[in-house]
Amino acid sequence: MVSAQDIEAQFADAEKSLDPKLYSSLEKAAIWTAIAVFTIISFGLIFVNDLFWTDGLKPIVWDPIVKDAGAAGDAGYSKENTALYALTVLMSVVILQAVFRKMDLPADDRMMFALISWVILAPVLRVLEDSDFFNSELDWLLISPIIHVHLAIWLVSIAFVSHKLASKWDGSVDDADIEKSRTVLFITLGMLLLLHWGLLYQPSYTTHPDMGIFFIATGFIAALGVLFAVLVWTTNWPSLTRGLIAFGSATSILGLFHWFQFIATPWRQESGRIVESQPLWPALIVLGIPAVVCYYMYKYGKDDARHIKLAGYQPGVLPEGVTLTAWEAAEKQVSQHPIEQLSRKALLANPMVLAMVFGQLCDGFATMVGIDFFGYGEKHPVSDAVIQIGVGISESFGIDPMMESNNAPGAWLFAIVKACLVAAIAWLFVEMRVERRQVHMRMLIVLAVLIVGLAPGLRDIGRLTLDV
Repeated sequence: MVSAQDIEAQFADAEKSLDPKLYSSLEKAAIWTAIAVFTIISFGLIFVNDLFWTDGLKPIVWDPIVKDAGAAGDAGYSKENTALYALTVLMSVVILQAVFRKMDLPADDRMMFALISWVILAPVLRVLEDSDFFNSELDWLLISPIIHVHLAIWLVSIAFVSHKLASKWDGSVDDADIEKSRTVLFITLGMLLLLHWGLLYQPSYTTHPDMGIFFIATGFIAALGVLFAVLVWTTNWPSLTRGLIAFGSATSILGLFHWFQFIATPWRQESGRIVESQPLWPALIVLGIPAVVCYYMYKYGKDDARHIKLAGYQPGVLPEGVTLTAWEAAEKQVSQHPIEQLSRKALLANPMVLAMVFGQLCDGFATMVGIDFFGYGEKHPVSDAVIQIGVGISESFGIDPMMESNNAPGAWLFAIVKACLVAAIAWLFVEMRVERRQVHMRMLIVLAVLIVGLAPGLRDIGRLTLDV
């Protein structure tokens, strides 16, 4: 039987992939394009303000944010800002993956878990904004897309501080070094957690004088407990990744306990409405079905995931220096390589694929339950077009509106489309092979999918649960 080393030896004389420290032509073009656009917009805002701001960015970007943050709430997306946001995300993925690769930042499963904790934090805070918890001076920070920029600043800051203070102990097995690393990170991140609470939460308490404090106080203690527990659990992780997942998890817990406080003692919303009941059954459907799907995916692929890890490879990632072109050209020879034999099933149990599947299904089912049963609306024009087709189909069969909805059900079609979409994406990732220099690209693509899938899905289920 041919060994993996023998197979890789066949590529010794083949053209090597581009050095990870170098930018490709596409990456250079993207970076210079971003610099040019930023420069043009900056000068335009200074010298031609009416054109760039009053008639340009303000009605397209800023006014919807202000409307969403106000009492009216839920400003819909337009075709213009949807296209702008999509293009911005695409450019950001191309540029940031190149920068992260050159900085040699981690792009493994641990980093994926860390980033997921921050993706969860976004809807946790966004739902609190939907409940009108934050005062008018802060709520605009929690509106998309500002919330993602806002949290990105926190993320970069936490990563920098964690790496700067504790990286010198990374990889050490000495008990004293491990204790120093944990202590420094816990104290530093604990202080930053207090700062996070002081900047975002504390100013809003006076807005709700009748609000209880039991879950708020308990939540801060729980957040510190989670912070410490995660630092213990991630003892062998790099300090950068360790700090990110610890802080992301702790702040998410802090926000969730404010949800619990709202359920226990609802505060008056800007519209004057006071929530009287919160249905819990939607959470069982929206979170339960995707969880079951992901469980069976993980169960199906976990053995191959373990085997490929023991073999020293990452699922779907080619050996160092081997180009995708050379690998595909040697299809018959590489068929016996562990990457080809194990990657397909292993990727089904990979956090990237599982998170994407869970997030997209969660978004689909949450939209279906929220619109078809509780009468919520859809903000995105493309999604709404799909839903309206579903409404037309339901009306043609004479199906009446259900529960609190005023329209015939239509979001069921959106859920089906989402399920088909995520199946296609999962298949693509399972079949896709990437060069070593492309792992950051793959990770950031997943992050982008989570931001437009998992985050809105969790926000929807949060709104349904809190009835806001």
